[in-house]
Amino acid sequence: MGTKDVFDANLTARDGLHELGYGQAMVRNRGLFHILFTFDLTAPIVTSLECGGPVVMFWGWILVSVLTQTLALSLAEICSKYPTSGGAYYWCFRLAPLRYKLLLSWIDGWLVVVGNWTVTLSVTFGTAQMAVAGVGVYYPEWVAAPWQTYVVFLGVTAIACALCLFFNKYLPTVDILCVCWTALGILAILICVSITAAAGRRPASFALGGFNASASGWTPGWSFFVGLLPPAYVYSTIGMAVSMAEEVHNASETLPKAISWSVPIGTIWGIALLLPILFALPDIATLLAVPSGQPIGLMFTLIMGSSVGGFILVIFGAGLFSAISTSCAASRATWAFARDKAIPFHTHFAKINPTSDVPDNALLLSTAIQMLLGTIYLGSSTAFNAFVGVAVICLGASNAMPVAISLLNGRSDITDAPFRLGRLGWVVNVIAVLWMTFAVVLFSMPTIIPPTQATMNYASVVFVAFAVISAVWYLISACSLFPLRMVHACNTGSLYQMVAFNMPVRQCRPPPGL
Repeated sequence: MGTKDVFDANLTARDGLHELGYGQAMVRNRGLFHILFTFDLTAPIVTSLECGGPVVMFWGWILVSVLTQTLALSLAEICSKYPTSGGAYYWCFRLAPLRYKLLLSWIDGWLVVVGNWTVTLSVTFGTAQMAVAGVGVYYPEWVAAPWQTYVVFLGVTAIACALCLFFNKYLPTVDILCVCWTALGILAILICVSITAAAGRRPASFALGGFNASASGWTPGWSFFVGLLPPAYVYSTIGMAVSMAEEVHNASETLPKAISWSVPIGTIWGIALLLPILFALPDIATLLAVPSGQPIGLMFTLIMGSSVGGFILVIFGAGLFSAISTSCAASRATWAFARDKAIPFHTHFAKINPTSDVPDNALLLSTAIQMLLGTIYLGSSTAFNAFVGVAVICLGASNAMPVAISLLNGRSDITDAPFRLGRLGWVVNVIAVLWMTFAVVLFSMPTIIPPTQATMNYASVVFVAFAVISAVWYLISACSLFPLRMVHACNTGSLYQMVAFNMPVRQCRPPPGL
């Protein structure tokens, strides 16, 4: 695309954004390959090992990939019509019946923001655990104390935050490097693991059919589903690209491509990584006995028959790149919700630094909340599972809500969407909503039973805590005539015009007959 084409596309996008109720606040400097989020495929692997092993790892990956593709296509369709950084909560507002617009968009908005915070937390924390595992490769006698892992996590979080804060204009290039790094890393692992297999080679019957759920304590069938948390977590970020909508060239076309293509790309990468590992997988009980709870370092060491700091560096690098991307997206989601006056002290967090084109305060808020939630690890060795669980629950529920609302409307509101599913839309939407509903229940469960104070899944606790905060703030806002940016004359659905007209929430009432 030439310079003039980019200029014309950005002009069109600016006008389209204004029609959706917003002014262009940031520079559009990202294309398709800058928002194809890469995946951290190995961080939560321990859950799949506990809940069954190879069958869960491989066939669970395939199953979740197919189910998630239906959600990706559903989101791509809606996004093509409403490409804003508000994402799912804005879609809920535009699609919901008039009398429920405000409440449903408020609920969804908090799910979006909390999901972005916790998925970024899980990425940064998983990357920190990977760094600790790397040290353990060279110093196996050293076992990191929880506070030491937490300090490493603070370092990873600070690096990601600093790069997003001070080097925003270089982040599109960083995203490209991330894709290249991950692809080359997976290729290197595939070749080296396939050739070496020092721990012995597994037959296909084990690599593709081995299943042992005894470590989880669940019945075999349910254990398989609980073990789907890792692939569900990997794909939980598919909708985060929408947070960057107002910085993307030709968003109504680029974003649907990014969302719908991310799953097939992730599926191929996952298969390329998992198959060689499964055919050379060491003893699972030995891997699960790792004190750090992160068996990746030991797994590669046993497979290669020597220290594999290079592999750990590859995975750590991919995790760090992902931490930067998710931190950036989380700051935009926070900024968008603050712009709509739905976060306490919204005026402060909705500001954009005119020099760096970054919502500095929103980024710092997102980072501070992650650091605070990270302290859960000091009291629970399975805190990482809680972070992962909350992220999957919040992002899954937030993405499913606008799809469900669209279904209840008979899909009538998206018949003119640029990206259309056509006759298959009903089937795709229904599968997506059912899968996300099941996932929300599933990933509230502990991965091991009977749970103890240390192994309990605290995802539901964190989820409820944020739900209470959201509800209290909603009541405060409503009772004080808080002018949430939610409608232009209550009919057009403009989130921008309401503030311009200083229209209080209480004035937004359904017209007679509705």
